[in-house]
Amino acid sequence: MRNAGPIESPTDPFASVPLPTSGVSRKPRIEGLPPGVSRDIFGPPDRQDSRQAQGPSATGGPQGGGLPPAAAPAQPWPMTDKEPPTPPAPVFGVQGGSERPSVFEPDPPRRRRLLPGLLTLVVVLAALAYVVPAVLMSGSVLRGTHVAGVDIGGLTVTQAADKLRNDLGARLSKPVVVDIGGKKDTIQPDEAGLELDVVGTIGQAPSGFPSPQEVWRGLTGTTELEPKVSIDSSQLTRTVEGLAEAADKRGHEGRVTFTGLVPKPREPEDGVLLDRDDAVRRISDAFLQGGGNVALTLRPSKPITSSESVQTALAKARQAVSAPITLTIGDKQAVVSPALIAANLTYNSDGDGSLAPEFDAKAVLAVVESSLVDAAQQPLDATYEIVDGKPVLVPARTGRGVNDKLLARDAEKVFAEGGPRTIPVRLGAVAPAVTTAEVQGLGIKETVASFTTSYDCCQARVKNIQRMAQELDGHLVKPGETFSLNEVVGERTIEDGYVEAGQIVGGRMVNIIGGGTSQFATTMYNAVFFGGFDDVAHQPMDYYAPRYPAGRDVALLYPDLDLKWRNDSEYGVLIKTAFTDTSVSVTLWSTKRYDKIEAVESERRNFTAFRRETSSAPGCLPTTGEQGFTIDVTRVFHLDGKVAKKDKKLTTKYRPQTQTTCTATR
Repeated sequence: MRNAGPIESPTDPFASVPLPTSGVSRKPRIEGLPPGVSRDIFGPPDRQDSRQAQGPSATGGPQGGGLPPAAAPAQPWPMTDKEPPTPPAPVFGVQGGSERPSVFEPDPPRRRRLLPGLLTLVVVLAALAYVVPAVLMSGSVLRGTHVAGVDIGGLTVTQAADKLRNDLGARLSKPVVVDIGGKKDTIQPDEAGLELDVVGTIGQAPSGFPSPQEVWRGLTGTTELEPKVSIDSSQLTRTVEGLAEAADKRGHEGRVTFTGLVPKPREPEDGVLLDRDDAVRRISDAFLQGGGNVALTLRPSKPITSSESVQTALAKARQAVSAPITLTIGDKQAVVSPALIAANLTYNSDGDGSLAPEFDAKAVLAVVESSLVDAAQQPLDATYEIVDGKPVLVPARTGRGVNDKLLARDAEKVFAEGGPRTIPVRLGAVAPAVTTAEVQGLGIKETVASFTTSYDCCQARVKNIQRMAQELDGHLVKPGETFSLNEVVGERTIEDGYVEAGQIVGGRMVNIIGGGTSQFATTMYNAVFFGGFDDVAHQPMDYYAPRYPAGRDVALLYPDLDLKWRNDSEYGVLIKTAFTDTSVSVTLWSTKRYDKIEAVESERRNFTAFRRETSSAPGCLPTTGEQGFTIDVTRVFHLDGKVAKKDKKLTTKYRPQTQTTCTATR
């Protein structure tokens, strides 16, 4: 290396490393030192700067006895298309254009340290502001809750319910006054089945653990709720039926009947009927609006017959009883007297505006047929007779007799058109209505149930009870058959021996034909109950009557209210009835299926007091006040010393019966 120049070493150890420059000066700037190395090793900053600036001619150079000039910086090995390496993160901060070492960050301002604490405190206070009152309000109706002015806020559900019943129930129980054709009547809330729905009303109120919004509303505001009121539509319908029975004036068709031998015309008459569906709707709306007055609608009921048709029938009726009718067969004959004709002949509407004769030939034959047919030849229905306390079968018998339908047709032709008054009849085989095969082998051998109710002697209603008992005595209900009291007996009419008597209909005492027969229905129902037969349909009475067992009474009204029961056994059931001046009994004969059947009654509850009122209205019927209550009855069947089954519990809610005192002069 003879020709080699002297090796120059840079005074600055970093001179051989390219350093970044600032945007202001091209002077290289040191961005970082190795850990633990301070810039102080290069001397004070002013000396570092001056040393870098000195050259051969600089002051203090060789001429001045200073340091030798610094060597030119060595250039790094050139690199093509390469980015310089990313320098390490700076350690020194630059302040005021000069660099100085910094090891620790400066302390944050005081307010920055307090802010998180303040936020935490606010959150805690807000949470406490919600949680504390929410805990106090939980488990009760939200504070500030009112129902129609009654404050129930802060109360438990039970306390709120009691307060609503006491404070609000009376205010909602306003009567409705109905106007029916100028006649006014008052409907009390219990007669409409009006009841404050306490559960539904309170159910609208917020309760439980409240939300923040509910807490705020409970602390600063109120919650207004509308009371919920319910109406028992079936109860109101029965009440309206009672109003209708008193208000209806049914239109009458023209008719001709007889009093003795004298024909009596009845002129057609317009009538009015209460619109029942409209009445239920109007009364219901009035109660829900807080009571008041409401006018009910009466619909006209017009007959189709005319006075002219009645006069025409009257002339024919006089001719019909002007002479007897003679029935002939072979050398035998029977005379039907004018009195017998009159007793079984009426002229009724034919549906086309005229009156036509209707002749009860069967009733007439019951009187005169023995003159045409020997009694031994007449048919006989199979039945049972109770002999020495046991049922004895009376077999059926096919016989011979006059066809009553043909006789009625021929006689009615004579009464309508005139003509010869001798009517030939023919005998034919007549089958019994009930055959022996139908009743034989049905297991009718013993009493399975019997029940008796009592009544006061000599009232009009007693005649109706006894008449119904007569009609049903000996009736047979076959296995699987459903018995309907209204269907078997039919409409109660004066012609069938029923009379007008008082009966409670829809909460009102009214006079109707057949009034009082609900007692017979109640007697039969209890016999069926203890006989173990299926209860198909019955309606309990509106009011409790001490003469009947609580929860086991029946309201009967043709055709709407019926008693239906099904013979669910494999045996026949024979109905036998008996009555005295003060009682009526129903006994069922069949084969026992259970050892014992009992009625399990609950305690009476929900007592309601009755009202007292006086009435000066004509036809007023006094009533005895009875408090209302609710009772449950369960039928329990016993067999082989244990409970075989139980019926579903039957709940009866009796309304309080108003005590009515009549002040009108009779």
